[in-house]
Amino acid sequence: VSGPVFFSRSVSEKLLQTHVTPPLDGCTYLGLDSGAPPLQDVLSEGGRVINSVLEGAVSVAAGAVVQHCHLQGPLDVPTGCLLSGLALSTSPSVRLLPLSSDIIIQGHRIELGELQLYVYTVMGAHDDLEQISSDDSSASFLNQTWNNFYSRTGISEELWVRGERRSLLEARLFPVLHPRGGAVGLEGGVTWLLGGGGCLGEWREAWRLSLKEVLLLTHQETELQRREELLFLVGRRRVADALRGRSDVCLLPCFRAAVLGGQQGALLEALDGAELGADLGVAARCLSCIADVLVCMAGGQGGLRSGPAANEAWSSAYAMLEEGDLRGGVHALTVQRQRWLSPDLLVRAARHYEGAGQVLLRKAVMSSQRFISIGQGKVQPLGQWQEVECPARLDLAGWSDTPPIAFEHGGSVTNVAVKVDGKRPIGARARRISEPRLLLVSYTGGRSSGISTETACDSLDDLTDYSQPHAPLLKAVCVCSGLVSLTSQHPLGHQLMERWGGGVELHSWSELPTGSGLTSSILAGALLAAVYRCTRRTYDTDSLIHAVLYLEQILTTGGWQDQVGGLVGGVKVGRSRASLPLQVQVQRLSLPEEFSLALEQHLLLVYTGKTRLARNLLQLQDVVRSWYSRLPSMVQNAQQLVCNSEECARACVDSLSRLGECLDRSWQQKKLMAPGCEPASVRAMMEALRPLVLGQSLAGAGGGGFLYLLTREPRQREAVLQVLNNMP
Repeated sequence: VSGPVFFSRSVSEKLLQTHVTPPLDGCTYLGLDSGAPPLQDVLSEGGRVINSVLEGAVSVAAGAVVQHCHLQGPLDVPTGCLLSGLALSTSPSVRLLPLSSDIIIQGHRIELGELQLYVYTVMGAHDDLEQISSDDSSASFLNQTWNNFYSRTGISEELWVRGERRSLLEARLFPVLHPRGGAVGLEGGVTWLLGGGGCLGEWREAWRLSLKEVLLLTHQETELQRREELLFLVGRRRVADALRGRSDVCLLPCFRAAVLGGQQGALLEALDGAELGADLGVAARCLSCIADVLVCMAGGQGGLRSGPAANEAWSSAYAMLEEGDLRGGVHALTVQRQRWLSPDLLVRAARHYEGAGQVLLRKAVMSSQRFISIGQGKVQPLGQWQEVECPARLDLAGWSDTPPIAFEHGGSVTNVAVKVDGKRPIGARARRISEPRLLLVSYTGGRSSGISTETACDSLDDLTDYSQPHAPLLKAVCVCSGLVSLTSQHPLGHQLMERWGGGVELHSWSELPTGSGLTSSILAGALLAAVYRCTRRTYDTDSLIHAVLYLEQILTTGGWQDQVGGLVGGVKVGRSRASLPLQVQVQRLSLPEEFSLALEQHLLLVYTGKTRLARNLLQLQDVVRSWYSRLPSMVQNAQQLVCNSEECARACVDSLSRLGECLDRSWQQKKLMAPGCEPASVRAMMEALRPLVLGQSLAGAGGGGFLYLLTREPRQREAVLQVLNNMP
């Protein structure tokens, strides 16, 4: 083509997108200068594996290359060798090859009229294809002189016809068809040329081609199609390996490439298979990945990604997953998915797959139940109140307690228990009553407000909505604490009289505003503790922390930092390992008395006036989705959250300034986790207070609630009020 070439707008945009779309951005000048890690070939024990699937024990030595192959071990590829274009069916023959170093074996698809054949060629890495064999004693085949090759095999100079250039490129060395045996496989030609099985007579009887002829007859379209199929197979294997190996690699580019290449069916089938035999955490991520693929297939159609996922058609699959039938549930999801593949239904199907993933995520977190140990205590008299009061909590460095991050990456949260206006603002009390019923009272605005909601439960039917968002938390506590059993054949009154000798009256309150970001799970802990005490049961704090974690999975999918902060006094670090079952371990920090006093004088709470409810924040769903997709920014931020928590714990010993830096860093990390969690009014408030503080952050997940400040000077309440009152 001579002269300028003009592309349409759509083609130009697609070409320009390669500069910014991973993984292609790593192949451009912009990508090289972007700071992103460069693309690399897969390395296997020092060798290079390019667009290939290697199954079993396959060892590729240093300096060796395997490309466009699908091979099964056991197999050793010596140093300097190149294997290219070998299909899975050749693996038994490859294992029998007398391979030495620096040998090149290639498979070619050639076309002879309507006949398509595989042809296999072999040569040495040091051979010169153009060198004339009779003119130069250094000319070689298989890295040995032609004379040595003739002597070993018995072949004479019958490889060329009169007048041809006597070069390796034009030597008719490679058998294609045998008059009696048909197509010649790898073992019938290459094996014998390398010194393995076979005989000179069979080689001479076969119709042979030179490398030059093989290359001319190679069917390029078929070969490229085979390589593309292998590329997608490699992609599916990498996806499955990444999921089963709990890798933090981002899989979205693989999903987009598969959909663009029309390979979404095979990819979805691979993801269905990856779920089976996996633990609940891996299976939940697989379901989220299927949702990602469905959204890619939708191509921007079908509505919003976030939304309801309770269509009756999917209920049977959900029920199987709830009952622990993973195989049956996955199959039911697959069957239903086939009916929702039209463009207008794909996003809705994705939402239901995410809903199924939430079922498995909750069940994975519920594995924490094994760390709950409840004993028997003294019987409490009828009518005697058992009262529990708890402080609020401030997460000095948090967020990594959110499932599934807490058990896939591991979590660390540093927080502090605080009184508000000099008192513990969260509380509950319980007592046994003579009537065989449950009387549940929830106070709004504190116990002294006189405003309360009273619910009487006289039958099990009154408790069946305990897991619904509109139901009182107290119902969930009654069920999860073992006060009653909804699956029992006995009515509520019979259970209460038989187990506890009467009913239970349960009260709860919080002096903090609804949506303050400070109450949440702590109230559940207070309620559980009150119920345990009044029903003559004993517990330790670790059991209570895990009991709240279990309860929260019935209501939402909460983490563990809130109850750690409010049920354990002082400053502490909560940690969870990257494994299931999910176990939370708490380390209380011993602060020097001088530093503890300074912290009290410099720490202030400011209510922003903006309410937030964690279970209503769409950002939480986005966080889980981004983590399951392993967006690089999300993975990096999760790592930094844990590091900041550990740094915060060290700063709590002797440095208010470092602690302030940790607060600021934590807030920036929260905003990366959940964009939009900083309302404009709160942002203005924080900017106005900036000159007065060493650090500041919103409590919990952000979005509103309480702002806590670490001031530069002690006792800055009046100064802070003055700044806030002067704001427009």
